[in-house]
Parts: sequence; C-alpha cells; structure tokens
Amino acid sequence: MLSKTHQEKLTALATALVDQDNARVLVEPQDRSTGFWFGGGNVVQDPRDGSILICGRFRNFGDSRTGTGAGARGLECAIYRADSVDGEFTKIKSWSKADLSWGGQDVVSIEGTALHLIGDTGEIELFISTEKGHSYPEGYEGFQKPGTGVWAIDRISADCVENLSPDGIQEIIPNDVDDLGRLHSKDPWVFDMENGDTVLGYCTHPFTWSSSGTGAYIREVGGEYFELVTKNMLARGPVWDIAGARVTERLKVPKIGVFADQPQTSLYFYDSCESLRQMDENPTAVARPRGWSCEELAAIAVGLDEEFPKIESLSPLAPLFVSKTGTGCIRYVATLVTPEGIFANWQQSQEDLSQPLMGSFLPMSEVEAILA
Repeated sequence: MLSKTHQEKLTALATALVDQDNARVLVEPQDRSTGFWFGGGNVVQDPRDGSILICGRFRNFGDSRTGTGAGARGLECAIYRADSVDGEFTKIKSWSKADLSWGGQDVVSIEGTALHLIGDTGEIELFISTEKGHSYPEGYEGFQKPGTGVWAIDRISADCVENLSPDGIQEIIPNDVDDLGRLHSKDPWVFDMENGDTVLGYCTHPFTWSSSGTGAYIREVGGEYFELVTKNMLARGPVWDIAGARVTERLKVPKIGVFADQPQTSLYFYDSCESLRQMDENPTAVARPRGWSCEELAAIAVGLDEEFPKIESLSPLAPLFVSKTGTGCIRYVATLVTPEGIFANWQQSQEDLSQPLMGSFLPMSEVEAILA
C-alpha cells in the first residue's frame, strides 16, 4: 500500500478533477427531468487531428421491456466529437437497440460503452454492453423479470471512428451462466498496459441484482482474443460501498512530484452504493445514515501496475464524490490525459433530477502542484 502522503496526493488529484463548481454540461440528456441520463462511456483523443471523442448511452424515463428498439430505457448508444476539451460536443454516430441486435438476439437495453484506440492511425474499437433477450438458467427463471434479458459485452471496430458500424459485431465478454453470482457482464472500461497488452474491465451483477463487482480480461499485444484475469478485482467495502464495486476508469498517474521515483501507479475511479434497492431512512435518525441507500456515488482506488490486477480502495468509510444537487448521484467518471492537462467527465444528478454528462479540465500546471 502507498504511504499516507501518496494517498493524500491521489485524493487531492481526484477531487480536483471532478470539479463540480467549475464543471460544464458536455452532453444533455433527451429531457431535463427524472430518469433522463447521458453517460456511462469514456473519452479518447483522435490521433489524426487531436479532436476529443466521447461515447455513452442515452437512458430515458420508462420501461425497457417493450420490445426491441421501442423501450425508453437504454435507448441509444452515441459518440460525440469536439475540436478540443473546451469545444462544443456534436453527435457523429449513434445506434439504437434494433441496430445492435444481431444473430437472432434482440437487444432489450443498452448501457455502458468504451472507446479504445489501436495504435496512432485512428483505428478504433467500441465495446458496448447490451441486454439481450436470453432466459435465466433452468431453475432460476423465477428471479427474472418478464421481458428482461441477460447482459453481455459486444465489440465493433473500424479503421476510423467515422466508419464504425454494427456490421461484424461480435460478443467479447459473454454472460456467465456458470457463475450465477456474476451472471451479468456490462459497463466496459479499457486501457493499455506499458507492454502493449489491452485491459478490458467490466462490471458484474448476480442473477438477483443485489450487488455489483469488477472483473478484467487481457488481450496480449498483437493478439486477437481476450483472456479472463479476474472476476473480483476490487473488494466491496464495509460501509457505504457494501453493495457494489464497479470500476469505471483507470488513470495512469503522471510520474512527477512525489510519484517521480515510484513504480508506475494507477488511480481507479469506481461507483458504489449501500444497497441496489431503495431503503427508507429512519425519520428520527441522521439524514442519509446508510450511505445514500441505492444512489450510485463515486470514489477512488489505487494499484501498482506491476501488481495488476491488485487494487485497493482509498475511500473505505465514505464516497469521495456526491452531487451537490438532485439525488446526490455522481458516477461513471472517465479521464483523458493530454500534454496540457487532464480532462474528466462524469454523469451527475441535477436539481431537476436529470443526469447530463458533466466535464472539467485540470491544467498540467495544477496537476504538478497537487503532486509536488
């Protein structure tokens, strides 16, 4: 484990990145009211022109269980582009549930997505979590709500983002029928190790939807297939994060300041909550006595790259990020390191209870000052 000083520096860096006071709306949900969201993706920089690419999914209020392409929830997967981190983001690609259905498998809903650049030519792949219309394994059918499916992660790829298409879509991380405690696979996040291997992390849920966890696959450099590394990358905690440990991002900590002579350290953002189901507060007790019940909040973990996939939470007793407005929800933190600084975005509850994609930019001079 890192020293107390190093932990404090990482906490200060993460707090400066998720800057609620100076954040701006990057992508609006389709309506400014409860149940309308955009987020659940990541951000990369196109090596061809330096433009910024963001992916995510639109979720609208309502029921996803109304047939392929018709349900309001998990409505659409989309990619946005801006000329720079402070530019206006414009939609350049999008796909509906019907678009992403393949092989006779109807897609009921769409959630987390992740873009990954392959080399510096603009070649790109997009990982998409979709709920396909499968039935639960025999003997467990009673736990499945009518009209729902089982989650898995698919992949599409192209020589550039403009040519991304569902043609040739393939399943990369299947649902895990052999491990019902991790039946559902969704919400991918991706990064490259120093040796060129690609890590594809993902969230797991049991057949009961009572918790979440984090698993990881690795594709060796030059390889075609991903191999499972772990199904339990981050342990759930004893207090506010007892119900979940969903990693959403890995930030390679710059080797400056107190980290200059340290082994390569990575900062991981993760989401959790005290329960995946709403629990009423005791009206005579302290407000939010159980960690905001089922509201997903964000925190950080840390690990040394040489020890991957071993990581440990730096937020065991309380979340690090809680929205100052709405329900308190902040989740799906993503980052992009550039020579000029670090660009962060996240999904955040507002006063009107919608959840747009928010973002802020931390100049490298401030990063250096924090880590000094």
